[in-house]
Amino acid sequence: MKTQHFFLLPLLFFTGFPAADIVSPNKSNPKKAKLPKMKKENNVLLLKKSNFDRALNETKYLLVEFYVSLPQSSRNLSEEFAKAAQQLKKEAPRIQFGKMDVTHQPDLRKEFNIQEFPTVKFFVDGSKKDPIDCKGVRQASAFITWVKRRTGPSTVLINSTDQAEAIINADDLAVIGFFKELRNDSVEVFCETARDVPEMPFGMTASEDIHANYGIQRNTLVVFKKGKPVHNEVLEDGRQNKLDLMRLIKTFSLDLVTEYNLETSVKIFDVPVENHILLFTPMNSETFSAIYENYKSAAVEFRGKIMFVLVNTNETRNGRVFEYFRIRDVDIPAVRILNLTSNAMYKMPADEVTVENLKEFCQSYLNGKAKLHLSSEEIPEDWDKMPVKVLVGKNFNSIAFNKTMTVFVMFYAPWSYDCRKLLPIWDKLGEQYASHKDIIIAKTDITANDILSIGSGRYPFFRLFPAGPDHQEVVYTGEHTLEAFSEFLEEQSKRKAEPGEKEPLGGIKEDLSQRETVITEKEEL
Repeated sequence: MKTQHFFLLPLLFFTGFPAADIVSPNKSNPKKAKLPKMKKENNVLLLKKSNFDRALNETKYLLVEFYVSLPQSSRNLSEEFAKAAQQLKKEAPRIQFGKMDVTHQPDLRKEFNIQEFPTVKFFVDGSKKDPIDCKGVRQASAFITWVKRRTGPSTVLINSTDQAEAIINADDLAVIGFFKELRNDSVEVFCETARDVPEMPFGMTASEDIHANYGIQRNTLVVFKKGKPVHNEVLEDGRQNKLDLMRLIKTFSLDLVTEYNLETSVKIFDVPVENHILLFTPMNSETFSAIYENYKSAAVEFRGKIMFVLVNTNETRNGRVFEYFRIRDVDIPAVRILNLTSNAMYKMPADEVTVENLKEFCQSYLNGKAKLHLSSEEIPEDWDKMPVKVLVGKNFNSIAFNKTMTVFVMFYAPWSYDCRKLLPIWDKLGEQYASHKDIIIAKTDITANDILSIGSGRYPFFRLFPAGPDHQEVVYTGEHTLEAFSEFLEEQSKRKAEPGEKEPLGGIKEDLSQRETVITEKEEL
């Protein structure tokens, strides 16, 4: 909200003119100092906390990239971001681009709900309230299309067959909406969808001649690939929503079955389909062709609902994926479904990869009847002998949810460099609290143990399970240092002690505030 201060200087003279010694004829009203221009780098505003409000107040539309310490993914996006800013500099000067390093800005990350990096958000009319997320956009051309569709028409109105053909053949993919009239709920949903799919051209028409030329009789969305229609979706008011259409349309940017590799990994996660089915099989085996054809045939029925991914088990670079899904040589070929929101994993009960088995598995999952696939290591004999206790799937609940103890757990991945670097610090924390009978410092290899109650984050992540019947799990978002871990424990113990006037846990320090973490880019599978 813009705040304006108005100052009233009541110099009222009821008779005559002011005396010369009161108001000098040579004296002028002081002018407000002009603020210097904000610095730019490659046509992108260099934003920081001190000038962010000013940038918002001075721009109609502001697209901001929030990043941390410029990891490779941020550098790649920043280059495309700058290209888009350069192109729109003269074409659309009211649209400004900015970037802000929020490595040490936990309050801003919290205010704008920034959880991964880089994150791009769109601010309109100087308002900080509810900025629009610009997700899945990575290329300069897509950034330009995205902001244009947010600040102007999101689709092209098609009035002739020649115009329709030009749009259909302009790119690999194109989407045309055929409507009886251009004022109904389906048209509105179509236009909203176009705003969030800048990778491909969108057009719409109510022309009867154009409908007849393409054999369309009802309100229909048609996806064209390389100039040919590949999918018709009949649109009915109230039946479809924007997210459903986005999921459907974006799946056509990938093959019906997509092989997981370095090139496709980013694209796979850009498509907003939260259900992924993965087939693990060697692509050079004698049975591969038959298995692949069955997998591809089953995929047709579930397009837009479940994404079908192929993982070549002969590719050594896929080792991290095998480890994440706990796939062993004896399991191959193996089929798993992963829900990206809950990280819940499901195993196909049938061993044979047939069309019927695949369809039954997918439908059972969508109906909520598939059985969760849970993994657990065996409980080590010495799990409680060291200062840091070892928790696995089989003993996690009994220890973490024991209401007589406060349990602070580190969830780690053995292959993660960040995790390996932090384990010695975690061991020191365990030693520091070893003498406290009401505190347990523990660790869990999350790649080998499924913990249903825990929402995962970037490795490593931390959860505190306080003692007492009324205390719920606490997500730790502080710095990864011994001091910060200790301060967090003391702060949480103070909150716990207040209602019953108990002593703080450990008694090391008081009046210490919880610190925020520096979140870096997500590690790919």
